[in-house]
Amino acid sequence: MSADHAALREKIAIQTVIAPGVFDGLSARLADSAGFDALYLSGYGVSASQLAKPDNGFLTLPDMQMRIETICAAISTPLIADADTGFDDIGATVQAYEGAGAAGIQIEDQQLPKICGHISGREVIARADAVAKITDAVAARRDADFLIVARTDAREQNGIDEAIERGRLFAEAGADILFIESPESEDEFRQIGAALGNMPLLANMVEGGRSPLIPRAKLVEMGFNFIIYPVAAMAASAAALHAAYQHLLDGEPSGQRVSFQELSHMVGFLEK
Repeated sequence: MSADHAALREKIAIQTVIAPGVFDGLSARLADSAGFDALYLSGYGVSASQLAKPDNGFLTLPDMQMRIETICAAISTPLIADADTGFDDIGATVQAYEGAGAAGIQIEDQQLPKICGHISGREVIARADAVAKITDAVAARRDADFLIVARTDAREQNGIDEAIERGRLFAEAGADILFIESPESEDEFRQIGAALGNMPLLANMVEGGRSPLIPRAKLVEMGFNFIIYPVAAMAASAAALHAAYQHLLDGEPSGQRVSFQELSHMVGFLEK
């Protein structure tokens, strides 16, 4: 595992880490050049960009492994990658993500077929089975610096108290970062921070999602120190693409674009 992965573990322990969502090689390279401490690859982003399908259980382990390899070849920033429910074999998935170059893996406790965490209708597996997944993931990693992000989707159907209890049990099982998905109020974020703030806590900021968008400083004050924006760049990209295609249909290229020379530089062409 690279020194950067060890450094990320150290940073999460002492400071706030902001991780933007990336979804392909170019988005990752641009985020990498911006200077973030970590990047985040969501199943939503891969399903949308690769398959043009919703985050509803269509992705396979090879899909994610190949996308991780592609992205990690283009960046130097540590990448945390979503593994949905862990696919068929948690241990094999953890080692596949490690081998592909990820700095960490996110594993959730949904029943199959899984659904995006900000879409209603999610159901979770039994508490003991969810904890066993995290135990197996911790045991399977080959490097202690590989981060295990344990996510629960219990809030929607089972309430915030059950979600917090699962987070506590995930911490006991060895998770490095706790992720209580889609709290539905600022007060619920505060409850999570008060109950689990002795652990690194992830806050998922999805524009238009089930959770309120909370200012970064307030999240930090509540106890959250790993803050992700998984779809912000993809939503901006979709808007830009839509506008560009509409401009072309109307007969004129859009003025909102980088130059060909700038684009060529972004993908690695060097001027002679």
